[in-house]
Amino acid sequence: MAVRKPSAFGITAVSVIYFGALFWWKKEDLLGADRDAMVYAAQMIVVAVAYVAWVLWAVQKDLPDGIKQIKFIGSTAKFLMWLSIMAGLFYWALQDDTQVGFLFVGIGLLGLGAALALACLVYTGDESSRLYALKRLVDVYPSITKPDGHVRFNQKLMTTTIVLILYFMMTNVMIWGLADSTMDIFSSFRAIMAGASGSIMHLGIGPIVTASIVMQLFAGAKIINLDLQDSEDKQLYQGVQKILVLLMIPIESIPQVYGFLDPHENIVAMFGLGWSNALIVSQLFIGSYLVFLMDELVSKWGIGSGISLFIAAGVAQSTFVGTLSPLPVSAGAYSVQNPPSGVLPMIFYTLRTATNSELVSQNGFELILLNHANPLIALFSSIIVFLVVAYAESSKLELPLTHGKVRGHRGKYPIRLVYASNIPVILMAALLANLNMFTLLFWSHPVLSTVPLLGANGAWSIAPWLGSYEVGSTVASDGFAWYASMVSGVQSWLLPLLDQRGDGFGHELWQIMLHVFTYVFVMTLGSMVFAKFWIETTNMSAKDVAKQIERTGMQIPGFRKNPVVLERILERYIPPVTLFSGAFVGLLAAGADLLGTVGNATGTGLLLAVGIILRTYEQIQKEQAMEMHPFMREFFGAE
Repeated sequence: MAVRKPSAFGITAVSVIYFGALFWWKKEDLLGADRDAMVYAAQMIVVAVAYVAWVLWAVQKDLPDGIKQIKFIGSTAKFLMWLSIMAGLFYWALQDDTQVGFLFVGIGLLGLGAALALACLVYTGDESSRLYALKRLVDVYPSITKPDGHVRFNQKLMTTTIVLILYFMMTNVMIWGLADSTMDIFSSFRAIMAGASGSIMHLGIGPIVTASIVMQLFAGAKIINLDLQDSEDKQLYQGVQKILVLLMIPIESIPQVYGFLDPHENIVAMFGLGWSNALIVSQLFIGSYLVFLMDELVSKWGIGSGISLFIAAGVAQSTFVGTLSPLPVSAGAYSVQNPPSGVLPMIFYTLRTATNSELVSQNGFELILLNHANPLIALFSSIIVFLVVAYAESSKLELPLTHGKVRGHRGKYPIRLVYASNIPVILMAALLANLNMFTLLFWSHPVLSTVPLLGANGAWSIAPWLGSYEVGSTVASDGFAWYASMVSGVQSWLLPLLDQRGDGFGHELWQIMLHVFTYVFVMTLGSMVFAKFWIETTNMSAKDVAKQIERTGMQIPGFRKNPVVLERILERYIPPVTLFSGAFVGLLAAGADLLGTVGNATGTGLLLAVGIILRTYEQIQKEQAMEMHPFMREFFGAE
């Protein structure tokens, strides 16, 4: 392969974007009349240039052998040097707490991201992808060690249980120094994000899923040219994704803190605004990174996926509370208008307490069926989703296989109806959550709202078209962000249509119907796209499966043992089933959201939880079967 040249256009674009952002950040000082302020701002820009240059060198070059061979220090010399630089920025911020945000975010974080991007763009090696420029960084990135041998089922079960307990404990560890009046950007997606508002788990799995979305889109669009069947390419892909997660945590946490997760006034009085915000960001970073490590621990030493289990645990908790909670909807005594919040206690209390005249005069039947926090229709919707997902997960097409050399040796390759699993819905929900977050930030954030084109107060603003928000609200009220946002239950669309009065935002009936159609369309189409990307990046495409079957010596009866022939046959089934499974889970999740779900778990959350629980149960069965005696395994019908 020919040696590639650095991308002059990419280098110029990244440099202009990064340093242009720094200039925009300090434009008042750089263009102001105060000479001291101008010199001070210019010094920080120079430090940013030097920092980017150093990171770029550190990623590209190895240290001399004399340094690398130093005991204990040699292998971590670059990391220690980076810590020294960050310590210098920390000391600078102590001297001038008004520059905390610029020093840590503008230089430390964004500078790191810009340097990594530049390292890829200046790469001149002959490997398949420019991402190999980050291989030195990937090789030294700390991670959970894989087990050397077989991990027994009891140990896997114990590890998974302990991680789940730690997860629930972390959801109850509240952020220290947080003000009482804070806004939750992810409130509509809380069940899917597997987090808890106001805790160190506030971000949940958001950074992990966002990093996965970015990598899948890049891989699907062939921007990163990696063969994921090649072990080295796959290892690099996973390593870069881990680095991207590390960058996504502060990228998602910092904008929320600087505008929505406000520090308490007492903390601001003690440490100043800059350091108070930094304190909250650090807690969010610790919580999110612990989630990332726990997910990796479960994947290597436990059962299933940590992300999936966190989602299922959170949704199960919400569903249980929404179904059986005896507490009233609002604080105070029980009444027909303030019944228990759980759907079953609410039905029992209302029918037992209220008279027929009260049920009619106070809209009791409408309350039971549609208007309650957990109405009866939400219970029916949840049951339907459970049954449909359970049926779909058990439905599969089995291709017969025979061994080419061993007569009588037969097998089957199952192609599930939900071939791409529920991952496309997770990715689509995370994409919509990020869309809501960034449109909200560009609408109301004091700094981002002044950005040209995107900001609400910037020049040539298109922000009203992207998404507009009411004061104090984190849910879009207009624009594309509203049309594509989650439709949460019949209260959002059916009741306004029945009343012929529009909704709380003043939308007309045609706008409400367009909102419903847009959300269903976006969820369905987006899930189809992510399903296609998912099977391409996880070795589940027809080409990958054909190679896997061919390596086992198996073949389809009646056809030549040829991977090309086998791939051609699989192309008849896998691509259509993939697109169908994506459309199916997207449409089912959107439909459940339209009707509502118990405990406000959302249709997407409930869909994911049911699928995760069923697949985890199957995996537990397989793990148990692996440790059975062969005779007992055959007796119970385990493969």
